[in-house]
Amino acid sequence: MPNAAPTLRLERVAKSFGPVAALRSGTLVVRPGSIHALVGENGAGKSTLVKIVGGVHRRDAGVVELDGRPVDFAGPADAKAAGVAVIHQEPASFPDLTVTENIFLGREPVGRFRRIDRRAMRERARGLFRDLGVDLDPDRPAEGLSIADQQIVEIAKAISLDARLLVMDEPTAALSAVEVRRLFAVARGLRDAGRAVVFISHRLDEVADLCDTVTVMRDGAHVSTDAVADVTPDALVRRMVGRDVAELYPKVQSTPGEVVLRVEGLESTGTFHGVSFEVRAGEIVGLAGLVGAGRSEIARAVFGVDRYDAGRVTVGGQPLRPGDPAAAIAAGLALVPEDRRLQGLVTESSVVRNVSAVALRRRRGPRDEGGVRGEAREGPARKRLARLGILLPDAEARLARDWSARLAVKAGALDALATTMSGGNQQKVVLAKWLATGPKVLIVDEPTRGIDVGTKAEVHRLLSTLAADGLAVLMISSELPEVLGMADRVLVVREGRIATELSRAEATPEAVMRAATPGASADSTGADHPGADHPGADRPDADRTDTLAENGGVA
Repeated sequence: MPNAAPTLRLERVAKSFGPVAALRSGTLVVRPGSIHALVGENGAGKSTLVKIVGGVHRRDAGVVELDGRPVDFAGPADAKAAGVAVIHQEPASFPDLTVTENIFLGREPVGRFRRIDRRAMRERARGLFRDLGVDLDPDRPAEGLSIADQQIVEIAKAISLDARLLVMDEPTAALSAVEVRRLFAVARGLRDAGRAVVFISHRLDEVADLCDTVTVMRDGAHVSTDAVADVTPDALVRRMVGRDVAELYPKVQSTPGEVVLRVEGLESTGTFHGVSFEVRAGEIVGLAGLVGAGRSEIARAVFGVDRYDAGRVTVGGQPLRPGDPAAAIAAGLALVPEDRRLQGLVTESSVVRNVSAVALRRRRGPRDEGGVRGEAREGPARKRLARLGILLPDAEARLARDWSARLAVKAGALDALATTMSGGNQQKVVLAKWLATGPKVLIVDEPTRGIDVGTKAEVHRLLSTLAADGLAVLMISSELPEVLGMADRVLVVREGRIATELSRAEATPEAVMRAATPGASADSTGADHPGADHPGADRPDADRTDTLAENGGVA
């Protein structure tokens, strides 16, 4: 409905928190029957704008109109009552309640004798899911629902409230390709029903596939609004970062050295089988494959987080004790996990505490020399305190200051809580925490998931530089361009096994996807036939390769 009156109009909206201007000039016009993309780097002001629309924050200046009428929401309840719904990346549901009860919580229909009419609630929930084209049991408990299903429940709740504007904030970050397609079908159904949808994503391929219009923000201000068909991904990237990103995958050439990490015959019943590979000093080895293939499980077992049934891991020629992360750290392994919030950070602790969490507490042994480990050399008393787990504030601050500067972590102060930082800066803090241990091998699992294109390039440049300086890097990624752009060798994992190893020259999208697809023959997975048709293209499980292909956008 290109000529329809806007459902939402923001003009020159501003919001500051003390001296920090989070939003300087937010402008956005969203029309009914459209899906409008909102893109920009972390810190561009998108989240603040959404929180103003959703009633979490009140604006300091500017105009906010809903259906042509000025609004100034006092809180989220006001926004919901006015027909605004915000669907978060990870919705918060009540696990002990059913799906139906979560949808109608606080609005339960009342039948005879003022009792809740549960039959009417269930039928209404079934109708909502039917309208959305989703098969979800209204009576199942919310506990155990996937993130994708939780999002569908939130959308159903929004429709039950007759929401005319739905804001989807990074909804696909944790979804598989099949779940993304289902969500897109739901979003298109909402658009076709005349509702207005705002779609926030770092993945520009998703923007091109789903959205009608795209607005770019940078540094808290509106940059541009265009029809998606009229703007290229490269142009969007330039507008988002304010400069040309000439090389998203900067690769510093290096000559691999001695084998640092060797994995031999690793077995874990029901998870992975016969896994063997090597990583040399100065190289980046990519671990590619479909979601559920066992990539992260292999990394966790190598690091000692998970136990394994058979096999051996050696670092620098020395066997590593299974199931002992402390021994792995002492041997020189570092693991940046897939979920930085739950596994990589203490979000309610400061940057200082997070960066120093491992380096100043790690087991010290004969490898203690120079760098971070030199902290122990400052005196026997300081060393005894460290071994007792008593950390000196000046040592923590010095370590955090050094690594924050090296990785260009943007934080107001080192005592800022990690939870207040953008996703990209949180990822830099996790990297700083592990690099501060002076590792021989760095394992990074989904290193750039959920971060903006500019920060993504910075992380890639850092990994490439570290490898060039002699660090051995094992990188797991579901983004195929990231694997192809950064890895010196690619190991493709299929159903818990290493299906093939490809050199940088051999690693084409076709070769990787053939190797990752269940049912592909062993001799069809190499690079000898890079242009061959996908062997599973006409099989039901062939679309599982979209997890690699669809996550391969610019951002």
